[in-house]
Amino acid sequence: MFINHDFFMKEALAEAEKAFLKREVPIGAIVVYDGNIIARAHNLRETQKDPTAHAEILAIKEASKTLGGWRLTGCSIYVTIEPCPMCAGAILQARIDRLIFGAFDPKAGVCGTLMNLLQDERFNHRVEVVSGILEKECSEIMKKFFKGLRNAT
Repeated sequence: MFINHDFFMKEALAEAEKAFLKREVPIGAIVVYDGNIIARAHNLRETQKDPTAHAEILAIKEASKTLGGWRLTGCSIYVTIEPCPMCAGAILQARIDRLIFGAFDPKAGVCGTLMNLLQDERFNHRVEVVSGILEKECSEIMKKFFKGLRNAT
């Protein structure tokens, strides 16, 4: 079955744009089940004053409500930037089947960069990882955001 990763990543990028406009780190995430988007979110750490309000965590919570349970078997999560340890852990705990992300995170990414938490054989669940989808676009919005922060100081 053909999956249009670009289409879904563009939806995650739209969420990242929302975060950018709120002066949040521009990361977006969507959860897809049976070809349909069932959850979408963007970073809200500053807005909610909550260190756990990452796009992935918020999207996973919404998807769990939508499906009526914590097991998100059969779901894929699209994220604009490689997940951090907290978010990768949540993806594992939610039993999500597949992670698709755009750009690597050299400072905090644990889905191939610093380590590969999602495919560690010591866990009872492993997640398929697809990287580099619309990597340039996902990277550019981050660069634009942090350049703006540097120029503001």
